[in-house]
Amino acid sequence: MQAEFLASVTAIPATTADTRAASRALPWHCKVVLLGAVSIIIGILWDISWHRTIGRDTFWTPAHLAIHLGGFLGGLTSGWLVLRTTFGGTPAEKGAAVRLWGLHGPLGAWVSIWGAIAMLTSAPFDDWWHNAYGLDVKILSPPHMVLAVGMWAIVLGALLLILREQNLAPVASEAPGRRLYLLAAGILLAMGATVLIEESWPNHQHSALFYKLSALTYPAYLLGFARASRFRWAATIMGAIYMGIFLAMLWILPLFPGEPKLGPVYNRVDHFVPLAFPLLLVAPGFVIDCLRHRIGEGQGWRRDLFLIGSVALAFVVVFGLAQWMFSSFMLTEYAENWFFAADRHWAYSENVGEWRNRFWQPLTWEMGWAVLVRHAAVTLGLAGFSAWIGLCLGNWMARVKR
Repeated sequence: MQAEFLASVTAIPATTADTRAASRALPWHCKVVLLGAVSIIIGILWDISWHRTIGRDTFWTPAHLAIHLGGFLGGLTSGWLVLRTTFGGTPAEKGAAVRLWGLHGPLGAWVSIWGAIAMLTSAPFDDWWHNAYGLDVKILSPPHMVLAVGMWAIVLGALLLILREQNLAPVASEAPGRRLYLLAAGILLAMGATVLIEESWPNHQHSALFYKLSALTYPAYLLGFARASRFRWAATIMGAIYMGIFLAMLWILPLFPGEPKLGPVYNRVDHFVPLAFPLLLVAPGFVIDCLRHRIGEGQGWRRDLFLIGSVALAFVVVFGLAQWMFSSFMLTEYAENWFFAADRHWAYSENVGEWRNRFWQPLTWEMGWAVLVRHAAVTLGLAGFSAWIGLCLGNWMARVKR
């Protein structure tokens, strides 16, 4: 059943493919859903800053409105697209869509609709959670996880809608939306990094857990979405887009005044508190792109297996060295300025002391070679598993045409 469904979204009638290939303009609904994705990622980072600056506030904050505006744009546009295809589409358009519950629509539209439903469900769940249990102790509470999955699905739906148009165009042509595809992929990468933010502060970046979680997550994003792209430097561009989003919020948010409305207040702040400086994912992204070009991909299981192993090793070495050295710099006084903002990401609820310039649970030589080698082996294995998942998904996405 699963194989039949996957096959059904990778093939369409030849006449429909020819018709779509002749049209080079990206449909407006793809741009609207992607606009919703942009609104979502801005709202997410703004909302985290709101909680860390002001505290628990009304549901109707600008950050919450930005998030739900993105869900509204994605869900409503995708719902309209399904209804139009079902009741007003030609037989060829219906044949080029995914049929579900008697309705026809692109795969990306169905994913966005599901994400919008999850987002709507999370809102009353989150309000009940706060009334029952009080303030958030962690970013990842159960209602926030439902919301996060819904938002991720909205952005994934935008990516799949654009991917469909790209894959229908001839390989040698200027595929419509291929640049916007990378924007959607970069937003998804930023959302994945946000989920791990509580274990990704600079103080965590000498710990085994940080590198294990990173190895389990980022190779799948970088290799998978790059595989389905038509850009040689797709992983590098995705890493740059993620960093650009985080840097924009890092530099813009502190420009606006803000103060806590809840206690206890341990750190007196007078501006919006941003997240920390982003991870240097552009570095492993560049190496992954070089390996993709050199080794090739989708050309047989032996070559794919070699690519997976090479990507895993390269990610662990390049990302590990980059973040290890950069985090050491981030804990010095030289990073306490507007550019790196190492002294500006502490929330009002944190009693800032000397511990902010120390690493938490760091790996040290005193642990012994056996412990360090075991951590390295597990990290490498997780990176290999992540790269395998990413390449499998990327190979599938490269064929999606519905």
